[in-house]
Amino acid sequence: MNETTRIRRRLLGALATPLLAAAWPALAQGDWPAGKTITWVVPYPAGGSTDILGRAIAVRLGPALGATVIVDNKAGATGTIGSAFVARAPADGLTLLGTSIGPQAIVPHLMPRMPYDAAKAFAPVTLVGTIPHLLVTAASRPWNSVAELLAQAKARPGQLSFASGGNGTILQMQGELLRLQAGVQMTHVPYKGDTPAVQDVLAGHADCMFAPVAAALPHVQGGKLKALAVTSAARQKALPEVPTMGQAGFKDFVVEQWQAVYAPAGTPAAVVQRLHGEIVRILKDPEVLAMADKLGVTLVGSTPQQLADTQKADLATWGKVIQQAGIKAE
Repeated sequence: MNETTRIRRRLLGALATPLLAAAWPALAQGDWPAGKTITWVVPYPAGGSTDILGRAIAVRLGPALGATVIVDNKAGATGTIGSAFVARAPADGLTLLGTSIGPQAIVPHLMPRMPYDAAKAFAPVTLVGTIPHLLVTAASRPWNSVAELLAQAKARPGQLSFASGGNGTILQMQGELLRLQAGVQMTHVPYKGDTPAVQDVLAGHADCMFAPVAAALPHVQGGKLKALAVTSAARQKALPEVPTMGQAGFKDFVVEQWQAVYAPAGTPAAVVQRLHGEIVRILKDPEVLAMADKLGVTLVGSTPQQLADTQKADLATWGKVIQQAGIKAE
């Protein structure tokens, strides 16, 4: 190749870059993704809140974009199988990840070899919503407050247990955070899902747990569980008598599980903005709002940057907790 050819190719490359960049906004505003199929990957089994809410968004997103949106459940490895699939997908906005806090901010600190870089492999689209949790115990248990529960834990080191929906879940992380902040020894008992964990707390096989409000609320209202505190910054309307963890003496204990949408890293900004705008509009749909309320999800619809900031903060928070608690991958 002679020097003249090299110069010509460099000039063509330099001209092509801004032309391609200019084409993406036009594509995102007009033809994209008309007539194409978008795959919405849920890294969990069907039936959970992430799946149900994702399907509610997907069925409305397709018509809004003039495309077909299909939901694909790629469960396994604490959400990392589905997440890795999206991380490897082309950055064309046709593969999306509807996920939660676990694979994006907790599991990266537990797996020795992650199949993706949680902080770099994705383009944030929006934080869909948040889910507060209740610290609950069986109605038959003698303690009626966080202080009384922790007094028993201090008096009986290691004998009290807290359940969770599995190792590496946000439910476990909250139990570990409470244990660290209170300076008590409690035994973690993981289950294969939130439901069996709640059932064993009801049966008295585990002493307490942090449970999603929607999962625990019927049992609290039915008098079978006692709610000692809620992890949100404010009290819940459905349980106005239940204090926040801050009001119970733990001012830095504000924890909410979140659900979010991501695209592969490198997805053009115009495509991300189009997706963001349509999804945020869908989150205002009365039917979606009603569904979220039943699931115990407070819909948010953040900007992409706000989601990035939330993920960054939680990566730091849970990384510190995991290190201090000495939690290892199971």
